Amino acid sequence: MPTPSRRAVAVTAVAVAAVVAAVALPLFQPWRLFTDTVVDEALPGADPISMTTSSAAPPTISGERSGTPSANPTEAPAKTSAQPQPRGPERLSTGRFITHEHDTQGIASIVRLADGSRVLRLEGLDTSDGPDLEVWLSDAPVLEGKAGWHVFDDGRYRSLGQLKGNRGNQNYPIPASVELADFTSVSIWCNRFNVSFGAAELLKV
Repeated sequence: MPTPSRRAVAVTAVAVAAVVAAVALPLFQPWRLFTDTVVDEALPGADPISMTTSSAAPPTISGERSGTPSANPTEAPAKTSAQPQPRGPERLSTGRFITHEHDTQGIASIVRLADGSRVLRLEGLDTSDGPDLEVWLSDAPVLEGKAGWHVFDDGRYRSLGQLKGNRGNQNYPIPASVELADFTSVSIWCNRFNVSFGAAELLKV
């Protein structure tokens, strides 16, 4: 059997490398280790910053120049119906992210809004970008090190959708059908490789 020439071996190696790259690059997307997507969402229904002053209220000016009492002093002021003030956002549980496969920082909280709906709020999130990242609620424990990388799909979990950005503040609506008591943790989960980038244990406030 004739021995392949060096040229043939080189051509074959280049062809194999091209096939491997064509398959591996879209799968692993290694360039995303060097990219960031920053999101900065306000908490829905949060009260605006109130402007206060220390000065006294201005005096009431009468419509009569003489300063004498009005012609009908016994008239009672109009009654105003008391309107119940809506409750602002209420933090139900919270936890701090720990690192799993990628360095991850930030705080995760479940917040009940004034209208009764719930959101998962991520604040100060800082993790790596990556392919097919989702935000998961889970009943799995949050474990340090590699022991905690793959546990979040072992039991009960609920995806709240694709991760909007690997950095910043963001909100994820929690469907009304979700029983919060069923879930004790949140993970930034890579669906492509079934691994947690980082996770937080949710503790009741």
